[in-house]
Amino acid sequence: MSQLDDTLLDALTHVTFPKGFVSAEPASIVTVEDVDYPIWQVDALVVGSGAAGLRAAVELKRRQQNVLIATAGLYMGTSACSGSDKQTLFTAATAGNGDNFTKLAEALASGGAMDHDTAYVEAVGSLHTLGGLQYLGLELPEDRYGAILRYQTDHDEAGRATSCGPRTSRLMVKVLREEVQRLAIPVLTSATVIKLLHQRDENGEDRVAGAILATGHRAHNPWGLAIVTAPNVVLATGGPGELYRDSVYPRKCFGSLGLALEEGLTLTNLTESQFGIGTPRSTFPWNLSGTYVQVIPYIYSVDAEGNEYNFLADYYRTTQELASNIFRKGYQWPFHATRVMDFGSSLLDMAVAQEQQSGRQVFMDFNRNPVAVPGDLPFSLDRLDDDVRAYLENNDALAPSPIERLQRMNPLSISLYKMHGYDLTTQPLQFAMNNQHMNGGIEVDIWGQTSLPGCFAVGEVAGTHGVTRPGGAALNAGQVFAVRLARFIGCTQKRNIDGDIAQLAAPALASIREIITQAHDNGTGMPLSVVREKIQARMSDHAGFICHADKVRRATRDALLLNEFVQRHGLAIKHVGEVSELFMWRHMALTSAAVLTQLTHYIDAGGGSRGARMVIDPQGKCLPQTRRGVKEEWRFRSELAEDKNHKLTIQYSQGSFITEVKSLRMQPCINGIYFEKNWPDFLKGDIYTQ
Repeated sequence: MSQLDDTLLDALTHVTFPKGFVSAEPASIVTVEDVDYPIWQVDALVVGSGAAGLRAAVELKRRQQNVLIATAGLYMGTSACSGSDKQTLFTAATAGNGDNFTKLAEALASGGAMDHDTAYVEAVGSLHTLGGLQYLGLELPEDRYGAILRYQTDHDEAGRATSCGPRTSRLMVKVLREEVQRLAIPVLTSATVIKLLHQRDENGEDRVAGAILATGHRAHNPWGLAIVTAPNVVLATGGPGELYRDSVYPRKCFGSLGLALEEGLTLTNLTESQFGIGTPRSTFPWNLSGTYVQVIPYIYSVDAEGNEYNFLADYYRTTQELASNIFRKGYQWPFHATRVMDFGSSLLDMAVAQEQQSGRQVFMDFNRNPVAVPGDLPFSLDRLDDDVRAYLENNDALAPSPIERLQRMNPLSISLYKMHGYDLTTQPLQFAMNNQHMNGGIEVDIWGQTSLPGCFAVGEVAGTHGVTRPGGAALNAGQVFAVRLARFIGCTQKRNIDGDIAQLAAPALASIREIITQAHDNGTGMPLSVVREKIQARMSDHAGFICHADKVRRATRDALLLNEFVQRHGLAIKHVGEVSELFMWRHMALTSAAVLTQLTHYIDAGGGSRGARMVIDPQGKCLPQTRRGVKEEWRFRSELAEDKNHKLTIQYSQGSFITEVKSLRMQPCINGIYFEKNWPDFLKGDIYTQ
């Protein structure tokens, strides 16, 4: 990589998007209670314009579906704006002896609480969905024989990761947007779905029938409300990035978990998230994984008086142990409770959090090697754990300073920060522990369909992951399920929205207008800024990666009270331009209450520390150690083994949450599948209904 010139580096970091999409024009105007609303009538509404949503739209259009993309912002969201040192895509390996899909599925589900049929679907689907991206122009790195280059990432023992550099997902979005242009798929911008429409089918089953949108286009009514009728709605809205104060998400990432709860959909695994070190969203939100830490920079903190602390030396026993665990954060990036034990890599996360709580700022300096643990030998590349030394040797990264090692291993990572005003060659980088990803979400089947027929979820909003996931598995899951839901819709969903549209939409519109009217100049309502501050502070302080059972219970009570207040007294807005955010923060209040309710249920049932959350318990059997002795205040519960075999689900009905423990769907038995026997199932479409 060190031989790359500036032109190549620039192309992989300054990724520009195509402009000029087909504008979505309404089919007609409908009048409901003397108010005009524009209407779009389509086969499928895709909500969101990230990598998963765009892939779904493209695949639906290829299957002759009339598709509309509705997005709050074409240039917003995690796919377009997030990344890491070399943002990972996790798929079946193509080099050497290839891969074993059963073993890949086991790796995806190894953290527990993940449906095994979903894991197998993601494993098998990874190859052709990856091939589809390559066909569209995504340049994945290959060797001269055509095999995709691989490396090891989080929760990945086999080394199935690949990357296009820091902006992998942005490059995916770029080629998918170009395909949206080629296929002339209409796009409705400044559009937020705030309510779903429902309709009973011929069997009396409740199905989705479209959505009400809040848009920035107010030519027809003062609130910018619009109607889309569609027998299929695909939610591809991403994760709830605004849920936490300490977050590495780009701003204004709301997702649609609150909408899903409000509409009665089943959600799952809301207890499972990812937290890790990164630069804060107040500066430039970015994960500090991979080579950023594998080059072993000096990590230190600074107090209010400017005094510097080599704080990691209080936790690790030797300089070699300290340096080797900084390196391991590269492929053990997400916090994991078990790695706090035995002087593991997540002890670093706890140490960083401790410094933050003490009011100190934490920095990473690429111009200095780690400072020695007191009384021990100084840092040396000759004194590293064997796996660390071997990795650096294999990548020709034995230069004397971290910045030189970074220039050797991944100059793109330096260019990326420079593009945002941070020169890693001259200045230290401030960072913190942040919320980064929601592994749970809306429960879906193996075709991406939710508990509401006709409504699909894909990408981070879909709860397809378990307690942990390999780095890059989320990007893969979004692509796999985008293709699968499009196939399912194209082959099975031949239906129309019948009846009078005004009559269909009237109840939803009345409810929406009542909420908006209440919010205008609402003397008893809560301002949006206040509800945001309350939700984000509560989630970061009490539902982050360190959880105390009693504090979680109190936070749950407060979140339920806040949600009740919002439902009764409403929020307060000053002008119609805040209508979208009014509904987003109503939904976030509901989402926060749901996450905390499920977390309390899990902890009160004896649930222990797993994945991204450490459950502090004075009677816990796990007692972390540091160089200065045991940390009794960090004593925590271990995970119950049987909890790996279940997932938690939650629904919202008549103002209350219903939580349930479900057994996992098992991996399909594939031994009895044969070509002649099973080909007719494919030809007749029986694979979609079995």
